[in-house]
Amino acid sequence: MSASTSSPAAPARSQAAFERALRLMPGGVNSPARAFGAVGGTPLFIERAEGPYLFDIDGHRYVDYIGSWGPMILGHAQAEVIAAITRAAERGTSYGAPTEAESQLAEQIIEAVPSIEKVRLVNSGTEATMSALRVARGATGRNKVIKFAGNYHGHVDALLVAAGSAAATLGAPDSPGVTPGAAGDTLVLSYNDVTQLENAFAAEGDQIAAVILEPVVGNMGCVVPAMEFLRTLRDLTTHHGSVLIFDEVMTGFRVAPGGAQELFGITPDMTTLGKIVGGGMPLGAYGGRTDIMDNVLPAGKVYQAGTLSGNPVAVAAGSATLKILKENPPYEQLERMGAKLAAGLDAAATAAGIPHSVTRVGSMMTLFFNPDRVTCWDDADRCDRDAFGRYFWGMIQKGIYMPCSQFEALFFSRLHDEAIIDETIDAAKEVLAGE
Repeated sequence: MSASTSSPAAPARSQAAFERALRLMPGGVNSPARAFGAVGGTPLFIERAEGPYLFDIDGHRYVDYIGSWGPMILGHAQAEVIAAITRAAERGTSYGAPTEAESQLAEQIIEAVPSIEKVRLVNSGTEATMSALRVARGATGRNKVIKFAGNYHGHVDALLVAAGSAAATLGAPDSPGVTPGAAGDTLVLSYNDVTQLENAFAAEGDQIAAVILEPVVGNMGCVVPAMEFLRTLRDLTTHHGSVLIFDEVMTGFRVAPGGAQELFGITPDMTTLGKIVGGGMPLGAYGGRTDIMDNVLPAGKVYQAGTLSGNPVAVAAGSATLKILKENPPYEQLERMGAKLAAGLDAAATAAGIPHSVTRVGSMMTLFFNPDRVTCWDDADRCDRDAFGRYFWGMIQKGIYMPCSQFEALFFSRLHDEAIIDETIDAAKEVLAGE
């Protein structure tokens, strides 16, 4: 790949906007994944989005393969979702009191997700995972939790150990400010390693409150679980009385209507949700078996609360999105387009003689600059980050906005049709060939 695809000078208005932001916010951003730390250069500042496209403040249009990191499965500014948000906002943006709309969204979630019998709405995926862990510990009376290297579950102290996402990108998987005590009960294992898992339970099974994982990883790139790994997880947690938590913040309603648990036929004890469940608005959820969820105050004694939980505007967006996904499911189309894009990226990299592998589940995927199949963090860590950076900026120059890190999965919407997929493949051919 030619060095000419290295990061170009930023468009003038984005450059000025970033210089202003740097004076106001740490690193100029409100979330580190936006800072382009993995690819260099200045982040593009977005003015608006519509359908499958982003538009920056300098007037450039890009085919969007981020989708706000997953939730925009229907495309940006979807008319019925915007109408639902508008109607809700006109009635008031927050009440701090119960609404029937919360129960409607809860019913939609429970109907779709196999593991959820009761659900609690929160404000983000991070809040969902934090709360689910507390409930699992409260329900079991145990302290220890197993997580897997490269799986990111939000910026929860106990889980910000060997994390993926921006923590991996920036080379800081263990954050300052996380005390040894907060992380001391977290056991970190290698994803897809059945032997490690069996050994951990053999040694400490009676102390393990929960195991949490991304059932399809999106935060070290798209990484797929082996079925033996999932079945072993289910068997061991059942045998030892530990709570199995699927973090489906990315995969929920994305890889199948009922998430990865429906796709793989493995039902966890608890599930955390975000992204699509809020229709792109700040909303998350956690739920599971009734006997576990009834530990949550006021039914039980495990404390969790939030003034904005079940916010009427976010609930309206989520409910409208889930209604459309049920009535007009896009999953067969997403699978076709995903297969086409994956094959096209694979062929483009092969033709250019670039060591690579492609991993995909439905409309989640990653082109890894690594010739070996990526199954865990150690595999992902061997990717050629510089090659990815050149690829990213080359695609930007072609009007294709890919995730700005090798360790983030791409997502696309139901509006990414064959013409857009062909455009993307053609751009990748040129970029990877150094044209």
